[in-house]
Amino acid sequence: METYIAFLRGINVSGKHKIPMAELRELCKSIKLKDVETYIQSGNLVFKCELQKTSELESLISKAILKSFGFEVPVIVKTTSQLHQILNENPFESEDEVIRKQIYFVLLNNTTNVEELSKFKGESYANEEFSISKNCVYLKCKAGYGKAKLNNNLVERKLKVLATTRNYRTMHKLLELSR
Repeated sequence: METYIAFLRGINVSGKHKIPMAELRELCKSIKLKDVETYIQSGNLVFKCELQKTSELESLISKAILKSFGFEVPVIVKTTSQLHQILNENPFESEDEVIRKQIYFVLLNNTTNVEELSKFKGESYANEEFSISKNCVYLKCKAGYGKAKLNNNLVERKLKVLATTRNYRTMHKLLELSR
């Protein structure tokens, strides 16, 4: 049985799309996900499942949330090995705790169009650095993510993909929980 990490986009933010984590865990158990754990209130799930396709899991979780809570929530699912690879490819990895607090991962639900990707790679933003891999945009926000121009919505618009963002600490904690 494979271990997966699900990232829900846009729940429990500014009082919108509220989903209590205890209810989310119960919902996931009802759709046959095993050993379900949540991490913080922003929609991070670690679970085991027999299904092999992350796209099927994304759809399964998204449909269950719609049926139970009455609103759509985009879901991105990664395997433990995919999450490990994303973290290993981080070009901004550092032992410095200050730098770690500046690092964010914009997880993409699929690879992007080559043309959009080349245009995007040529852009620059004050106090921000970024690098793109196959399924993640790595951000280093020197003034903090809250002040960043290069945010999740901009990445989605520029690359025409579904995305969700997590900070350095959350990503490492989720990998730890998935072991």
